[in-house]
Amino acid sequence: MPTLWIVLIVALGLVALVLTVSTFVPRDHAVSVRARYARTPAEVWTAISDIDSLPAWRSDLKSLERMPDVGGRPAWIEHTRYGALPLQVDEWDAPRKLVVRIDDVTGKLAFGGAWTWHLREVAGGCEVTLTENGFVSNALYRVLAHYVIGYTRTIESVLRGLGRSFGERTEPRTV
Repeated sequence: MPTLWIVLIVALGLVALVLTVSTFVPRDHAVSVRARYARTPAEVWTAISDIDSLPAWRSDLKSLERMPDVGGRPAWIEHTRYGALPLQVDEWDAPRKLVVRIDDVTGKLAFGGAWTWHLREVAGGCEVTLTENGFVSNALYRVLAHYVIGYTRTIESVLRGLGRSFGERTEPRTV
């Protein structure tokens, strides 16, 4: 019986610690990661805006389900190992800027926000800056995202995958 009480007290202590730490971690965050490709902005734009081909180069996607367009812009659900993520395009300015937002109509996701892709022609190719303006509402996820996982891990993986789709090796960097 004393062992059960010790386990219970330790568990409650951990919960209290996470909740306390989460009060010091902002709900909202913004991060930007940049990568260069030996392709034109038009070529890069084609890769990132062809929604149906995203699973071919995004290693984090198991599958993708197209939804009816919203306001004439694409909408879809990405299926990852973490579950389903409903997305829609908010801004489409080919070949310079693409804004994709999490479309959580149920309000059940522990996070949300948007990714903004900025493409810029540079000598020898295209520079892509991918910015996440997001929030994490769940206290546990907020602490994990801030201190353990990091906000840029998925962005970096996506930018590396984009490079692989062009047969290039790229090393994204936080800006």
